[in-house]
Amino acid sequence: MNRSSHYRFTGPRGLVSGLLACSLLAAASPAHASFLHGETLDSLANGIAWVALIIAPIVGITVFLLIHILPEKIAHKKGHPQTGAIQCLCLLSLVFGGLLWPIAWLWAYTKPTLHKMAYGTDKAEPHDHPAPGEVDQLRARVAELEALIKEGKA
Repeated sequence: MNRSSHYRFTGPRGLVSGLLACSLLAAASPAHASFLHGETLDSLANGIAWVALIIAPIVGITVFLLIHILPEKIAHKKGHPQTGAIQCLCLLSLVFGGLLWPIAWLWAYTKPTLHKMAYGTDKAEPHDHPAPGEVDQLRARVAELEALIKEGKA
């Protein structure tokens, strides 16, 4: 038989290595799982538990919601004429666990060519407050109509 395959602690070299191994095992100190002890370890464990059970879910849900409204914000920023529909798709994506979100993302970045063919522009008409000049014109027209109604001509 090959001597290297059956190594035994024999001879002076084997005796020294066996004694060295036994002395190292006997001198080993007990192992500790943490460098903290007592109240400090309990306080740290309580802090980790609070973070894991309370703070992490709140942060996770907030990030999830903020990511899901990104297509709507992009569509609004670009003046996409179908921003309302993209917003609806983002809300539906929340209900369906995010499966529709990539579609909303792509839709927010597409160029509305059919809208441009139909309306002549690929930007949404602003539905914000009318300009100050328009408000004055409307007030003047309302005053004219009220005057005509009082006179009985309308």
